Amino acid sequence: MNTTPFGSWPSAITAAKVVEGVTAIGEIRLGGDDVWWSETRPEENGRNQLVRRSGDGTLTDLFADPMTDPGVWNARTQVHEYGGGAWAVRDGVVVFANWADQRLYRVDPGGDPLPLTPQPAVVRGLRFAEPSWLDDRWLVAICEDHLPETVADHGEAVNRIVAIPLDGSAVDDPGRVVTLVTGPDFVAFPVTAGDRLAWMQWDHPNMPWDSTSIWMGSIERDHDGAPRGVAEATRVAGGDDTSVVQPAFTGAGDLIFCADASGWWNPQRVTGSGSEPVLATPVEAEIGGPAWIHGLRWMAPLRDGRIACSVTRGGFDGLGVIDADGELIHLDTPFVDVRQVVPGGVDDEVLLVAGTALAAPAPYRFRLDAGSWERLTPVDDHGVAEAAVSVAEAIDFPSTDGRTAHALFYPPVNPDVTAPDDELPPLLVFIHGGPTSAASPAFSLGRQFWTSRGFAVVDVNYGGSTGFGTAYRGLLDEAWGVVDVEDCLAAARYLVGQGQVDPDRLAIRGGSAGGFTTLAALAFHDLFNAGASHFGVADLEALAVETHKFESRYLDSLVGPYPEAADIYRDRSPIHHVDGFDTPLIVFQGLEDEVVPPNQAEMMIEALAAKGVPHAYVPFEGEQHGFRIAANIARALEAELWFYGRVFGFTPADPIEPVPGAVGL
Repeated sequence: MNTTPFGSWPSAITAAKVVEGVTAIGEIRLGGDDVWWSETRPEENGRNQLVRRSGDGTLTDLFADPMTDPGVWNARTQVHEYGGGAWAVRDGVVVFANWADQRLYRVDPGGDPLPLTPQPAVVRGLRFAEPSWLDDRWLVAICEDHLPETVADHGEAVNRIVAIPLDGSAVDDPGRVVTLVTGPDFVAFPVTAGDRLAWMQWDHPNMPWDSTSIWMGSIERDHDGAPRGVAEATRVAGGDDTSVVQPAFTGAGDLIFCADASGWWNPQRVTGSGSEPVLATPVEAEIGGPAWIHGLRWMAPLRDGRIACSVTRGGFDGLGVIDADGELIHLDTPFVDVRQVVPGGVDDEVLLVAGTALAAPAPYRFRLDAGSWERLTPVDDHGVAEAAVSVAEAIDFPSTDGRTAHALFYPPVNPDVTAPDDELPPLLVFIHGGPTSAASPAFSLGRQFWTSRGFAVVDVNYGGSTGFGTAYRGLLDEAWGVVDVEDCLAAARYLVGQGQVDPDRLAIRGGSAGGFTTLAALAFHDLFNAGASHFGVADLEALAVETHKFESRYLDSLVGPYPEAADIYRDRSPIHHVDGFDTPLIVFQGLEDEVVPPNQAEMMIEALAAKGVPHAYVPFEGEQHGFRIAANIARALEAELWFYGRVFGFTPADPIEPVPGAVGL
C-alpha cells in the first residue's frame, strides 16, 4: 500500500467517470403494462429523456438518438423555473412539455410528437406542468402564463389550472385551453377522480412549506362534454399556517394529503367536517417534504386501501406502508433516499426512485407483501468496490445557543493508499441548496470523487433543513446567513475537536443557497481556509429584486420583508463585506441562470479583485441554475480540485488544466 499525502491520492473516480454516473432519475410512472421514468443525461447536453421499460425488461428511449436528433425533444418544463412534472403517460400514450418552446406534445405508440397547445407570439410565453388525464378526450395541467400582456396586467406571471383537449384542436384555437382554477398566486398537484378536482394552492409571501391549502371542486361541462370551469370550489384543508402537500385520491374516492400540523408532515384524510389523521398514532418523522418542483410523490394510495410512503428520520429515508388500521409498518430495505413512491400494476406493488449507500437513486419495483424489490435499470457499473465507498455517518453536534445541529460525515476512503501517520485530512464542508432542503445520504460519485482522494466530507443539515420536523425547519426564519453559517462552523469545529480533520485545511462549498452560506461564512468569519461557490448568492437585495416569481417573496421569511428590512439585507450580503474577506475563493456560474443571475458572481469577483484576494472564476456558457452539460460538470470538479491543491499545498494525482485568469493562486 502506497503512502501518499491526503489530497494527492490517486483515484479511479475521475471527473469524466463522475459525469458518466450522474444520470439523474426524475419521476417514475406506470403506463399500461410498462414502467416509464425520466432521466437527465449530461452526455445529451443535459436533456431529459423519457425511458420505457417493457414487460420483458427491454429499455427504450422515447426520443431519437442525440447524434441524429440533437436535443430537439427534451421533456423538461420551466414552470417555477425549477420544473418537475413535465410529463405523463397512460396506456402507452405520452404527453410531455418540451424545453425549447414549453408547449405540450402528445406521442402515440410508434408515433412522432404532435403539439397539443398553441404557439404563443413569445416563445415559452405559456409553460405547462403536471399534465394528467381527465378522461379520454381531455387533460388537466398547470399553465404558467408569461405573456407580456399578462405580466403587464398582473405585475408577474400568472399560474392557473387548465383543461386541454387531447385532439390537438387547441393548437389553432387557443380558446380550447379552458381555465379551471385561477386566482391563487401558485397552484400544484392537480388530481382528479371522475369530475372531482383537487389541488394545492398558496399565495405570496408563502412558500409551499409555509402556509398552503388543499381545495376541491366539481368540473362543470358543456353539452358536448368539454370542461368549462369548476363549481363549488371549497378549501378542505390548510390555510392556517400549516403546510399541506400532495393531495391524492384513494381507490375508494377519499382525498388524502400530507400536513405538518403535528410538527411533522404526516398523512391526513378529508372528512365531511374537515380532516383527520390517517395514522392511528402520529409519528415524529416526515411523510412529505418541500415542494420545490412539480411531480413529487411521497405517498401512494394502493388498490387494496393501504398507503405506501417514504419516511424520513434523522436525515435518512425509509419505506413504509400504512395499513387499514392506520398503523405505519416500516419495511426492511437498503434504501436511504426515497424520492418517488407511486402505485404499481398490482395491489401490493409500488414503483420507486430510491438510492442506497452503495448505489445512486434508480428506478425500482417493490412488492410490499414479499418485501422484495427489483431494480429496473442495469446495476451500477461505477467500478467502486464496496470497501472503497465512504458511507454516510449521521452526526449530531452542538451549535450556537445550545442548539443541536445535524450532518452526514464521510471519512476519506481509498483501500489502495494510506496517508502519513502525522497527517490529518482536509475537510470539505458541503452545504445543500434551498436552503429549505436536505443533504442526501445516497451514494454519489461526485462525493466519492473527493473522499477517494483523501478529503473528509461533512454534508451539513443546518437549522432550516427539512427532514427534522417543522420546528427545526423554522430555525432559519429571519435567520438565513446566521443559523446556517453558525451550524456549518460548528460542524467543522466539532470534527476538528474530534481529531478527525486538519484544522488548517478547512474548506466550505455550496451551490445556490449553499453558495450564499459559503460566501457569508467567509465574509463574516475566519475559520475556513478556502471556499467554492457554485452559482451562489452574493447580494440579497439584488436577489430580492431580480429573482423569478416562485422565489420572489422567499426572502420575506428567510430575511425579512423587502424593502422594509433593507438594512438587514445589506448587513447579511457578502458583497457588502468584502473588507473582511481574505480567504481564497473559486466561483462557478452558469451564464443563463435566471434564478441567481450571473451578475451576482461577477460583482463578487470584481470586489475580490479590487481587494487582492486570491480567486478564480469559471463561467459556463449555456448553463442555467445547476450544471447539466457533461463537459462543464467535469471541468467544475477538476477546477475545484486544482484550486484546493493550490491553496492547501498538495499536488493532485490528476493532470488538470489550471483555471485561466486565476489571481494569486
